[in-house]
Parts: sequence; structure tokens; C-alpha cells
Amino acid sequence: MKIKDLNTQLVKRTLLFILLSFVFLISYAQDKEQMKTLFGGENISHGGYGAVNLYYSQIDHKDAILIGAEGGWIINHKLTLGLAGFGFINDIYFNDINDNKRFYLAGGYGGLLIAPIIMPQRPVHVSIPIIIGAGGIAYTSNNDWSRDRDKWETYDSDAFFIIEPGVNIELNLISFIRLSIGGKYRITSNINLKNFDSHVLNGFSVGMSLKFGKF
Repeated sequence: MKIKDLNTQLVKRTLLFILLSFVFLISYAQDKEQMKTLFGGENISHGGYGAVNLYYSQIDHKDAILIGAEGGWIINHKLTLGLAGFGFINDIYFNDINDNKRFYLAGGYGGLLIAPIIMPQRPVHVSIPIIIGAGGIAYTSNNDWSRDRDKWETYDSDAFFIIEPGVNIELNLISFIRLSIGGKYRITSNINLKNFDSHVLNGFSVGMSLKFGKF
């Protein structure tokens, strides 16, 4: 393995370790506060929500859109446990295999969602979501934009493991609606697609979520 690759891996692992450590410290601090609340005789509140997500990113240096959904259980306003998933497709490749066809990298991923929430009572606050899960990616084509699966051709595909930490600014619009704006970073296991880098999915994305529920 080249020294450049080793340095890149070291930076990514260090970044991941710092993020996970930060989340652990926040969760620990919230647990301590929760213990005091229980000792005081107050009840822990429970809530939940569903959300639609829209994010922009680049995949293989081409514009990409990620559309997703998530749902979660909110414990004492301060910690979300739930599930999240995204589908993605990047911009068109021309003349890669056949001049008459449009080619894309497309796929999806999903998994466990863990999100500590900082100062949830404030109208503007911060959440730190992390998705841990798996997904699949394919190099595919469709000449006529049809939704008919029989008209889509897949030339190569692979599965991957993913960890995606992020930071969001959340706005309490009304009591049951929140707007979340932020960014996140995809870190995947090695992806084996012909003619593509093994870390083709790694990268930043920015976007927004609209959440509906009891917070």
C-alpha cells in the first residue's frame, strides 16, 4: 500500500475516532443529567418523529442527489434512536460503454440512526446524527428514463458497509415540525466496481430534513 493511501486511511480513522468519542461524551453527560432528573422524581419524556431528507453531494466527481427518510424514538428530548435510509444517483456518464446510452452510479444504504441532541429546548439547537449500516451500488444505464426495471441494465455492482457521521442545525418551526439543515460525511468499506476507485462513495454531502412528530 502506498504511503499516500496509508496517510489517507489514518486521517479518516482519526476523524471517525474523534467524532465517536465526542458523541460518547455527550451521551454520558446526558445520562448523568437524566439520573439527577430521576432522583428528583420527574418522569422521562418519550417522543418520536418521521422525516423526509434531501441532500446534495458528489459521487465520482459528479453531482449527485440523495433522497431519504428516517424515523426515530426521542428519549427525554436529548437522544434519538431510529432507522434511516437513502437512495442516490449521480450525474450522467456519456460515451463510457455505448454512445447511445446514459450511465449512472446508483444505489442506496440505510441502518441504525443515533443522534444526540444538544439544548433541544432552544428554538435553534444542534444534533449530531450517525448512521451505521450497509448498502449497495451499481453502474447502470437506462436510455429512455423508463421506470420499467426490464429497461435498466446493470454492468457491475457491489455491497458495502457505511458509517456516516454528521452535524445539523435544527429549527423548531412549530411544536410538531422541525427543519434540520446540515452536513455529513460518508465512510464506506472498499467498493469493487470496474473502472472506479474503491472509495468512490466517500465524501461530504449537505442538505435538509423536514421532521414531523412529538419532540
